[in-house]
Order: sequence, then C-alpha cells, then structure tokens
Amino acid sequence: MSRGTERKAYEGRSVTVTFEARRCLHAAECVRGLPEVFDLDERPWIRPDGAEAGRLAEVVRRCPSGALQYALVDGAAEAPDLPTQITRGSAGQLVLRGEVSVDTAEGPRTETRAVLCGCGQSRLQPYCDHAGPCGREPSD
Repeated sequence: MSRGTERKAYEGRSVTVTFEARRCLHAAECVRGLPEVFDLDERPWIRPDGAEAGRLAEVVRRCPSGALQYALVDGAAEAPDLPTQITRGSAGQLVLRGEVSVDTAEGPRTETRAVLCGCGQSRLQPYCDHAGPCGREPSD
C-alpha cells in the first residue's frame, strides 16, 4: 500500500472507524461533533465506543475530505449521498459527495466524500492537501 492510501483502523464493539491522515484537511467536524470520541489530546485519539454507532456514523459523514470512514460490525458501510453533488469550495477545490470513482496513482477508488485539488499543486493528487492556493482560504 502506498503512503497516500495508508489508513488506520479504530475498532469498536459496533463500528470501526478508519482514518487516512494524508487526506485530512482539518475541518474539525469530528472533534466538534463528538469530542468524547475524537480527542486529539488522547491516544488513541479515536475511541469508537464513546458514542452510539448511528451517532458516530452521522458525525463521520460530516468529514468533507473522506479522511474518516466507518463500517458497522454488521457489515453496513456508508451509503453515498444521491444524487452525487460536486461543488467548488471558496478557495477553488472541488468538494464531492455521493457515488464517485476517483482515479488515483494506485488505481480507481470508490468514494462517498472527497475534496479534490483545483489548482494542480497538491502532492496527493487528485486529492487536495492544502499545498497550493486551492487548499487555502482566500484572504480578504
């Protein structure tokens, strides 16, 4: 597995959360949504048993980049938003939500959420990594 797709799994009794650090854009939806599960000062920083599985899945789906994913113990994975939506962020990046296939250096990946580079300067193509102007909010 290449460095771009390294994922760490955090297993709970009813849900497993995976985290792909290089895709994280630090939107902090997880930390704000469930601080009892996502705590940057603790190790491990993700504790899936800290909340009910349905609530945890709801908060994970807020992660715009798709760096966080979940799978329920019963095998149910995240269902994509339909219809698929593609919007341009204020800094130029493309925000995808839905049923999407993304071509990467490792081959195609099926995604439900992703933020793609709009400026071509990301070191994690096609994903945005905040390296170029599309990864930074415009200044006033």
